[in-house]
Amino acid sequence: MTEKEKMLRQMLYDANNDTDLIEERKVAKDLCYDFNNLRPSDTAAQQQIMRRLLGKTAGESFCIVAPFWCDYGYNIEIGENFFANHNTVILDGAKVKFGNNVFVAPNCGFHTAGHPIDAERRNQGLEYAYPITVGDNVWIGAGVQVMPGVTIGSNVVIGGGSVVVKDIPSNVVAVGNPCRVVRPITDEDKLKSWDRKQRQ
Repeated sequence: MTEKEKMLRQMLYDANNDTDLIEERKVAKDLCYDFNNLRPSDTAAQQQIMRRLLGKTAGESFCIVAPFWCDYGYNIEIGENFFANHNTVILDGAKVKFGNNVFVAPNCGFHTAGHPIDAERRNQGLEYAYPITVGDNVWIGAGVQVMPGVTIGSNVVIGGGSVVVKDIPSNVVAVGNPCRVVRPITDEDKLKSWDRKQRQ
């Protein structure tokens, strides 16, 4: 079994010494570099590179703002109307799947990769990768870090600075380190004004 096959089967694998995985990461990093060094106004070239890099893009409407970094690219799937702001990092040793209408604020990370707790295996370069899934209509606040194996449901708001280590159900606001559900999202939220002057 190859190291890539182990990676995709959620087994411990060697990412540091496997020539095939190293080469795949080089290809992805070069595409990220090319993307990150485009003029911000060159949206056509940005879209072209992202369609080469990502495993699946749904529809025509998506926007990823540089800089953006990932490990492989082919394990990332984005839905319609996906938006990721500056400094999004996706370590996609396993599948990372985003639904429709997902908004990602600046400085967020989605990390499928992890390492053994024991130093002996960790020092050998072994790691694992567990998939991350994000549902539809999700807003992920600034600085959020999503850890390996997490599923976030649909119609969810993750508060800024959260570290998401466990699954989050649909239709809730969740925040914290570790991230926890603080309340459901209700019809009353549609009635709230976000005008700061009205709230003072």
